[in-house]
Amino acid sequence: MSGRKAAGALGLIFAMLFAYSRWIEPSWIEVTRHQVPVGIEKPLKIVQLSDLHTYAFGSREEKVLEIIQREAPDAILISGDTVANEGDWNSVAILLSRLRAPLGVFLVRGNWEHWRPNLDELTVYESSGITFLNNDAHPLSQKVWVVGLDDSLAGAPDQQRAFAKVPSGAFRIVLFHSPAYFDSIGARIDLGLAGHTHGGQVRIPLLPPLWLPEGSGAYVEGWYARGSERMYVSRGVGNSIFEMRFACRPEIAVFQFEPAKP
Repeated sequence: MSGRKAAGALGLIFAMLFAYSRWIEPSWIEVTRHQVPVGIEKPLKIVQLSDLHTYAFGSREEKVLEIIQREAPDAILISGDTVANEGDWNSVAILLSRLRAPLGVFLVRGNWEHWRPNLDELTVYESSGITFLNNDAHPLSQKVWVVGLDDSLAGAPDQQRAFAKVPSGAFRIVLFHSPAYFDSIGARIDLGLAGHTHGGQVRIPLLPPLWLPEGSGAYVEGWYARGSERMYVSRGVGNSIFEMRFACRPEIAVFQFEPAKP
């Protein structure tokens, strides 16, 4: 093959990879499924949304709603960065207002809610029927509570305040944005749900992430455990800084909580 043909072939491969990472993979949402045995009376299904990074209400947001409708969760937990770095809070409000689940939709702030604040933020949540957990907790059942902490990178998490209402013996789903906070949460957590990393967003297969944002710590994606404490780090739905993904599909995580077998 001549040098000109080789250069042309490489150019074509590069163009195809760019088109895939720019227009195909960012909208190719993967639904991951996880079984969690808990001492509860009946099954509980929860969907975690993370890093929606809503620029505008478009096809990706419609896909999120289609998946939510198909999965029919009992509750939806949003682990921060609903707004994008150049996003539109009006579009965020449209998306949030269309999220529905019988036990409620719960949200914590990520770093971008702090870095791109909106004076009407609380009104957006209230009018959309969202329960904003800013160092606060709420029961999903008698034995399962969701605890929401402010972002450790850009906000002020307060564990004492967040856990104050949680009864002893409850299963504690702790919702926070930046996964490095897992190192500071102590023994108060049964299951942590975080995001922020985007899984690295653009990955070279078999190699570590090229870049992770501050606040990621040693965590990239998926399950982590420390003793009895577990955390799941979502790759998120949207993208940070660059609207591209490669070998790191966007994700919606579905958790099925099943009564523990005797």
